[in-house]
Order: sequence, then structure tokens, then C-alpha cells
Amino acid sequence: MEKITLVLGASPNPDRYSYRAVRSLLSRKIPVIAVGKRDFERDDLKITNRLPEDIDSVHTIALYLNANNQREYYDDIISLKPKRIIFNPGTANSEFEEILRKKGIEVVSDCLLVMLSCGKY
Repeated sequence: MEKITLVLGASPNPDRYSYRAVRSLLSRKIPVIAVGKRDFERDDLKITNRLPEDIDSVHTIALYLNANNQREYYDDIISLKPKRIIFNPGTANSEFEEILRKKGIEVVSDCLLVMLSCGKY
């Protein structure tokens, strides 16, 4: 089974860190599902505006949403049963982090791009 990474808050804007993260995952041949505000597709980059319903092997979810924008996804994220959630800079959310820990999901406060470049991913 492949370890899929879900990037929540993905952007088609090359200046955004979420865009760079998706590109970095793709360049490393790591399966990625990118979810953002609107559907977008160009070359190998595909962003959908909703969480897929038919996946059950999400290993990691990388958040690029601030705490207020995360709330609507709490139940959906938990239902995917990821092994870990990466809270990138600017996404800290002690309320959600506590909920995730109680569900047995690993919580990581780090930068996905740094983790990938240092081999910590």
C-alpha cells in the first residue's frame, strides 16, 4: 500500500508554500492528493476543491489552513484515519491537536518543505 500525502489548503500559485510542497512531493514520486479552494489542473498538478471520498490509505495530512479554516474539516480529517498530521508554520491549532492526539494520530509541528529537504519526511 502506498503512503499517500494529502495537502489541505493547496494553491495553484507558485509563490505559495503549499504549491511548493505539492511540487516537492511529486518530484520525489510521493503520491499526493491536493485539496484547495477550487479545482485546478495543469501538467501533473491537480487540485480538487473537496476531500475525496474513496481513499482509505492517507498516511500524512499536511495542513496549509489557519486554525479557523480547519474547523470545517475536523470530522473529515479524522475519518481518513491518517497516521500523522503536519501543522505547517501558521497553522497551529491546540484545540485540534488535542483532538487528534486523543484519537491516536501523531501531531507534528514542522514545515513539510524542510522535512522533505532534510530527509525527515
